[in-house]
Amino acid sequence: MADSTALFNLDDLDLLASWDTPTICNALELLMPEVPLTAYTTRPGVPLDGPFQPMIGAARVGTIRARSKPAQPAADRFDWYDYVHARELPTIVVLQDLDDQPGAGAFWGEVHSKVHLRLGARGCVTNGSFRDTDAWAPGFKMLGGCLGPSHAHVHLVSFGEPVSVLGMDVRHDDIVHADHHGAVVVPRDCVKRLPEAVERIAAKERRTLELCDASDFSPDLMRRVLKQGHIH
Repeated sequence: MADSTALFNLDDLDLLASWDTPTICNALELLMPEVPLTAYTTRPGVPLDGPFQPMIGAARVGTIRARSKPAQPAADRFDWYDYVHARELPTIVVLQDLDDQPGAGAFWGEVHSKVHLRLGARGCVTNGSFRDTDAWAPGFKMLGGCLGPSHAHVHLVSFGEPVSVLGMDVRHDDIVHADHHGAVVVPRDCVKRLPEAVERIAAKERRTLELCDASDFSPDLMRRVLKQGHIH
């Protein structure tokens, strides 16, 4: 694995968790005006228990199927656990359900939420299903495709190779920021630059919101604001 601390460290990542994922996306647009649509989720995900505080970590990617028994030997779960285990940085699991209709069987529930939390993963982003929400490991965050009652024939197909989850393309060790709104891949060379970009965006938005409270607010006032730059 590449040196994760070459460009930033854990403190830099945890600082980015101070802001929600839409704010991170806004700041990325400032640094990278042409952020590709595949860099963030474009299909809705289901949060475990409503809104949750952002998570950020190095991606551990894998694929599953659940609708039928494996036609060939499944990937070894013990090797998977070694792969997910956090070392230099906390991890986030990004798991793609390859079935034509994802969600028939849940990989995630009471047991795997606790196992992965203990391995140092902060949470998961998946298009697959999850269950056991009343017995979920506290602190392990989830943005999934749907709730489901059964694990069916769920099995690991592969891991370590690129995946696409909820419209977002993710590779091994990508930095992923996620909350209940969705998830985004943060380029490594942007991690330390994002706080300043966040403040620039916030300053512009504060000015706009202040003008909205002005006694002389009008369409003409908004036209003048828009001429000074785009607002969200």
